[in-house]
Amino acid sequence: MILAGLVGFAINGDGPGALEALTNGCGGAITLTLSIAGPYLFWSGLMRIAEEAGLVKKLAKLMERPLSRLMPDAEDAAAPVTLNLAANFFGLGSAATPFGLEAMRRLDRGDGRASDSMAMFIALNSSAVELLPTAVIAVRSACGSSAPYDIAVPTFLASIAAAVSAVVSCRLLGRLFK
Repeated sequence: MILAGLVGFAINGDGPGALEALTNGCGGAITLTLSIAGPYLFWSGLMRIAEEAGLVKKLAKLMERPLSRLMPDAEDAAAPVTLNLAANFFGLGSAATPFGLEAMRRLDRGDGRASDSMAMFIALNSSAVELLPTAVIAVRSACGSSAPYDIAVPTFLASIAAAVSAVVSCRLLGRLFK
C-alpha cells in the first residue's frame, strides 16, 4: 500500500506531498500505539497480579465444571483456557494469545487432528465474549470520539450472541462429522 501511494504521488509529481503524508502517517501511528499501550499494560498487569495472587487457579477451578461440559477432555488445559477467555473478556486479544497457544498445546492429542475440545476452544476464542473492548475504546478515544465507551454494551451483547452461535455450531458440526 505504501508503494502504491508513492507511485501515485510520483505520477502526480508531488514529491513533497509524499514526504508530508509519510511523516504525518508515522506520527499518527506512534500516537495511536502509545494511546493503546496504556490500557493494554494496565489490564496485562492486573492479569499478572491475579496470577501471582492465586486468583487464576481459583478462577480455573471455578470454570472447571462449565469447561468440562464444553470440552470434556480439557482437564489439563483448564488454566490456560480460562486465562485466554478472561483476557478476551477484558478486550486484551494480544494478551490472550500466549494463553491460547498454551491451551492448544495442552489440548493436542498428538495425532495431527483437531479434537472436539480444540475445535470448541477455537470457536470460543474466535467469538470472544468481551465485557470491555479495551482496544477499540482506546482507538476511539485516540481518534477524538466524544463517547468512546458507547460501544461497550452493544459489543458485549453481540459477543454473547457470537459465542452462543459458535458453541451451537461447534456441537452440531461435531456430531455431523464424527
